[in-house]
Amino acid sequence: MAGWLACIVVLTVAGREAQRQISVFQVMELRSLIGICLLYPMIRRDGGIRAMRTANIRRQILRNTVHYGAQCCWLSALTMIPLAQVISIEFTMPIWTAILAVAFLGERMGVWKTTAVVLGLVGVVIIVRPFGGAVSTGQLIALLAAVGYAISVILVKSLTRTDRVLVIMFWMVVIQSMLGLGPALALWKWPSAPIWGWVLVIGICGTYSHYCLTQALLNADATIVVPMDFLRVPLAALIGWLIYMERIDVLTAGGAVLILGGNLLNLKAAKT
Repeated sequence: MAGWLACIVVLTVAGREAQRQISVFQVMELRSLIGICLLYPMIRRDGGIRAMRTANIRRQILRNTVHYGAQCCWLSALTMIPLAQVISIEFTMPIWTAILAVAFLGERMGVWKTTAVVLGLVGVVIIVRPFGGAVSTGQLIALLAAVGYAISVILVKSLTRTDRVLVIMFWMVVIQSMLGLGPALALWKWPSAPIWGWVLVIGICGTYSHYCLTQALLNADATIVVPMDFLRVPLAALIGWLIYMERIDVLTAGGAVLILGGNLLNLKAAKT
């Protein structure tokens, strides 16, 4: 889990730095191509490309279209608002996932889940402050990314009924590389050496962060592993302060606490 946290925190900085020179579409395209190279040894060991057949190509395309859009939104938000705000708003993803699971998967919304959703929504309102006329484009884009990630999670959950994890990851990098090829070429700028370094970091961290999280979940209960992910909020705030001199106001901190509290209740609901 420490590997997951390190990868994601580094990814937030690398994502912002890379976009100083190249577009978000180019970042995403290069990330997918690097991901293909990193996954190839595992694919070859697992039986090669023929073993990557999917039982539901349409759902794979839908899932990765949504996920691609969510990732573009998340990376874009990194350049618009403080890192801690991006991560805090991203943590509403489990809240939206719970709502979507009730709507489309037939799951029940008990007392704990309902309370979690309410706390999460109140936390978002406190951070975004829609009634004070101070809503920024970056905040809305970060919120859109969280909703997109939630939809992606629901689709992945349905895909795991027929496809293995490596198959899902294979189609993720393949489909997303195809989706982003056109926009990336249209806006292509040849990166300088330092930007190439950041892009390589994005590709490595973006691929292996999920491997670390999967291994953490295999070796410990989700109720132990997932709360450790909440450290991303203070870590993002610390990195934002140390590198970019970003200050976190009281309302943002309070909203983050409510969102994280809602996630803890959501975990309690899942456990019970």
